[in-house]
Amino acid sequence: MSQDIVISGVGVWNPEYTITNQELVESYNAYADAFNQANKDKIERGEVAAKPFSSAEFIEKASGIKQRFIYQKEGALDINRMRPMITERAEDELSHQAEIAVAAARKALTAANKQASEVDAVIVSCAYTQRAYPAVAIEVQQELGIQGFGFDMLVACSAATFGLHRAYEMVAAKTARCVLVINPELVSPQINYTDRDSHFIFGDVATAAVVETAATAESAHQYTILGTKALTQFSNNIRSNFGYMSRAHDVDPYGPDKLFHQAGRKVFKEVCPLAAQHIQSHLSQYGLTPQSVKRWFLHQANINMNTLICKKLLGRDATPEEAPIVLDQYANTASAGSIIAFALNHENLGEGDIGVICSFGAGYSIGSLVIKKR
Repeated sequence: MSQDIVISGVGVWNPEYTITNQELVESYNAYADAFNQANKDKIERGEVAAKPFSSAEFIEKASGIKQRFIYQKEGALDINRMRPMITERAEDELSHQAEIAVAAARKALTAANKQASEVDAVIVSCAYTQRAYPAVAIEVQQELGIQGFGFDMLVACSAATFGLHRAYEMVAAKTARCVLVINPELVSPQINYTDRDSHFIFGDVATAAVVETAATAESAHQYTILGTKALTQFSNNIRSNFGYMSRAHDVDPYGPDKLFHQAGRKVFKEVCPLAAQHIQSHLSQYGLTPQSVKRWFLHQANINMNTLICKKLLGRDATPEEAPIVLDQYANTASAGSIIAFALNHENLGEGDIGVICSFGAGYSIGSLVIKKR
């Protein structure tokens, strides 16, 4: 049993600012009205599409989201700006993303009863990093005083689970004794606040988890990782085109097509059965069925997706205790959603209870871990 690999601590950090659906809608509708008035002639000639209006009720029904956290609220609701105002820091200052990563990491280390000196590796795994290099993980490593090494991973909304996969494999291979996996999801700069169908989706947050062997774990709550499973299948239905190539393409690097955009209905139709099949297959590797699972920690993109996936697996609706929802308060936090659900809803599990942590997103990518409370 001493060679079991466990998640020994988890932490969640969120910004101090929130934006409610009503606040977001009031800003968007004011922008849409101003846009439609300014482009009235072009709209009448069919040269430009009119901006449709939205409502708080539409957002909640479509997604289950009621509010979201945001790293910097100023600017995001200004109809003359429609993006957060985040001051650029000097190169010798701690970056914004490293700052929130460190905050979440410290919470996870405290939960795991670990000192930074006991960590061998840092993985920063998220949907976006604010620069290509040096790696945010190495910046975090230095700020925390961790020896060893660090690296970044980008796997869109499956980044957190894929990062945990790598941590599990590193500990199993004995290339690291203890790995800190951090998901600083600073996504608000990539949101198109002028697009009715996507402006409400995302929120900012940072999560972190500690992975080590049971022999070294000293925390109050430990979860044996029975195994991991990953799947990728290429799709353009969720995409972000922002990148350094825009400079060579001579195009607007901040145009709507460079920000997050998706074909939502296609994603729903294609990902739900794919995720359900993936989870079913993963559980069967350990002689388990969906009925064996006490708690489902699923990706928090859309409440209707989670409801459908659970129904496909269980043959019925899951209860709120079985499949906790956090997106009503956090919104879609890219890869961090399933980790938030786990962090806020794991302590009442009993010894031997089975849980599934699963994410699904752009790629398509699906990552899962089957865990067991020790």
